[in-house]
Amino acid sequence: MKILAAIRREERKLEEQVGKLQKQLDGVRAAAKALSNSAGREAMKVKKRVLSEAGRAKIAKAARKRWAKVRAQAKKALS
Repeated sequence: MKILAAIRREERKLEEQVGKLQKQLDGVRAAAKALSNSAGREAMKVKKRVLSEAGRAKIAKAARKRWAKVRAQAKKALS
């Protein structure tokens, strides 16, 4: 009887260890999945940048101004 009781105690200890290891394994798997999902989404999904009409107009106006300056300098150089 003592041997059987000792075996059952050992079995319970091992079951507890298996439970703890299973929780650790689940945690590691969840972390790996979260990292792979976030890395995959970041690599695959690039946010499109949105520019307002006013911002676009400012950029266009500045570009026209820069080109006007370049053309003026080119005319000066030819003269």
